[in-house]
Amino acid sequence: MLSVEDALNIVKTVSPRLSPVIVPIHEALGKVLAQDIRAPDPLPPFTASVKDGYAVIASDGPGEYPIITESRAGNDGVGVLVTPGTVAYVTTGGPIPEGADAVVQVEDSELITDPSTDSKRVRILTQTCKGVDIRPVGCDIQKDAIVLKSGELVGASEIGLLATVGVMMVKVYPTPTIAVLSTGDELVEPTTEQLNRGQIRDSNRAMLLAAAVQQHCKVLDLGIAHDDEEEIQRILDDAFSAGINILLTSGGVSMGDRDFVKPLLGKRGTLHFSKVNMKPGKPVTFAEIIFQSADATSKKILAFGLPGNPVSSLVCFHVFVIPAIRCVAGWENTSHLSRGLQTPWGLKNLGVHCVHQNYYLVIQGIQPVAGIEPRTVVPVRLGHSIKTDPTRPEFHRAIVRWRVNDGSGNPGFVAESTGHQMSSRLLSMKSANALLELPASGNVIPAGNYVSAIIISDISSVSMGEHSFSSDSASGLQGSVPQEITVKCQDVVCRVAVLTVSDTVASGAGPDRSGPRAISVVNSSSEKLGGARVVATAMVPDDVSKIKEILQKWSDVDKMDLILTLGGTGFTPRDVTPEATKELIERETPGLLYVMMQESLKVTPFAVLSRAAAGIRRSTLMINMPGNPNAVAECMEALLPVLKHALRQIKGDKREKHPLHLPHHSQAAVLDGDDDTWDRSYKMASHSHPPPPPPSCSCGTH
Repeated sequence: MLSVEDALNIVKTVSPRLSPVIVPIHEALGKVLAQDIRAPDPLPPFTASVKDGYAVIASDGPGEYPIITESRAGNDGVGVLVTPGTVAYVTTGGPIPEGADAVVQVEDSELITDPSTDSKRVRILTQTCKGVDIRPVGCDIQKDAIVLKSGELVGASEIGLLATVGVMMVKVYPTPTIAVLSTGDELVEPTTEQLNRGQIRDSNRAMLLAAAVQQHCKVLDLGIAHDDEEEIQRILDDAFSAGINILLTSGGVSMGDRDFVKPLLGKRGTLHFSKVNMKPGKPVTFAEIIFQSADATSKKILAFGLPGNPVSSLVCFHVFVIPAIRCVAGWENTSHLSRGLQTPWGLKNLGVHCVHQNYYLVIQGIQPVAGIEPRTVVPVRLGHSIKTDPTRPEFHRAIVRWRVNDGSGNPGFVAESTGHQMSSRLLSMKSANALLELPASGNVIPAGNYVSAIIISDISSVSMGEHSFSSDSASGLQGSVPQEITVKCQDVVCRVAVLTVSDTVASGAGPDRSGPRAISVVNSSSEKLGGARVVATAMVPDDVSKIKEILQKWSDVDKMDLILTLGGTGFTPRDVTPEATKELIERETPGLLYVMMQESLKVTPFAVLSRAAAGIRRSTLMINMPGNPNAVAECMEALLPVLKHALRQIKGDKREKHPLHLPHHSQAAVLDGDDDTWDRSYKMASHSHPPPPPPSCSCGTH
């Protein structure tokens, strides 16, 4: 009897990829690209405005200026030159007139109304910098750039991108045509109102047809066959002649004297296996059939004899049939057993497919999203104990939810059983979005232990509990892309973003251990940080452009208060986080780096090899931290006493000074008090000698 892994490897080995076809883009949804797609022109094709506002010459600075033209989306503003002392009104996406080198958003201006004149004037209230809120030509897509690669799955975003670059016919791998047959003398059509003795309504066929349609396959309903060898043979011959790629039968594969499916498949082709060591689904059968058509051409057909029990049938569909579908449909990663995901923070296949490599998955909602692609394997924490089977590994039906606290103090997935797991009990599949992979031991796995779970449906389909993630489903991510999770939280005073920089983590080849540690430290110290909470996380490879892109987005667009980067601060050629950060920061904060260095040197002398950067961009504080999770915690603890003050100062709160630096008439109360916050912060941060006694005057002039 084969193991599940060995049986699955056989299925994948003999499942041929179908020949590519060219289809209109609206028919490409859910299919895999069989060609690279290049951009024939840049995007944007002209210098464009990011916001509604005024195109200005940055060096002019604040003041009153005449509005010489309006440049809206289209051809407005063509031939107009913005000269020093003039501005042009622009809308989001509108072309930037010649001469202008920055845009000031409408919110930072005041329109001046003067009834005595027809000319329009505006008061610019802020100083801007060259290039602010301007999208250069090709900043999104360069001319001739590959925007989609062969092997990528086409979703709604990809179809939009194909239209953007003018590709209306595209080469893809077709999805297979699947025929479904139910067998058994006891079966009647679901439309039967009155059941006679010994009859049951056929549920498997409707269920398997729906499951195949979910995989974007064409389907052929073969109906119900009685337990008659000749009848089954005739139906199978008709199905093979119809040009199918995959045959699914349910029932007739056990050891009964009227179970004809297994021997018939063996007669027509190569029977690869007929028993698998699994629960449920032990009698699952797989055969490879070479069918000779009337025109003497041969065609390979994959035939799965699924068990008659409904749960066994559907479990085997998820475990074996979906990988076969993906093989013939051109998928590169066809099996959940590749173990691409090791922790919830190492999500390799999230449930939204990126438009191209520089786009992000943004997960929003007051309850975060767990949009995990079906057939991804995730680690889950058991919400209650489960007894395992003593002889067979089990695929236990469960409901998986994302929790901000999975019971361990960290965010993660929590699993709850759907109840009694009898293979004929279809109710055990109701609401199930995961199959827990339980070992054959006969022991009880206690609540709180972690097991692997195969996600089999959209996690948003379950009712969400408190602090659980809801989901947006779509297709799966391909390759290594920035993966961003954003959580909308009410009443958050200080918004923190955590960026893990690692080729290994971003590609899914290894887990992110630093991200959860940083999140835990920040959220557990929220009060000390003035109400700070982590509201966004992301993972990017060690690439300057990708690091810069998300840092700039978080700072300039999302207006984060604090950004922590983790990793990429060492001496190797791929350690480029400081380079990316330094290109963005406007004011350096070396004192923060000094405090982190002092703390890290207590643990290891190798801390001197850190090249971390820290500084302020606009109203955002950016700090590079090590990639080691313990070092992250140490550095955060060292910075906690001063970060609250720093973040308030960045926001312009001039009261956030040394607590001793107060007017003279208030001096005595502070000096005599025992709550010297700043001195305590200094001592905690430096762990060195106590500070010298304060001068007789708070300002140090006496």
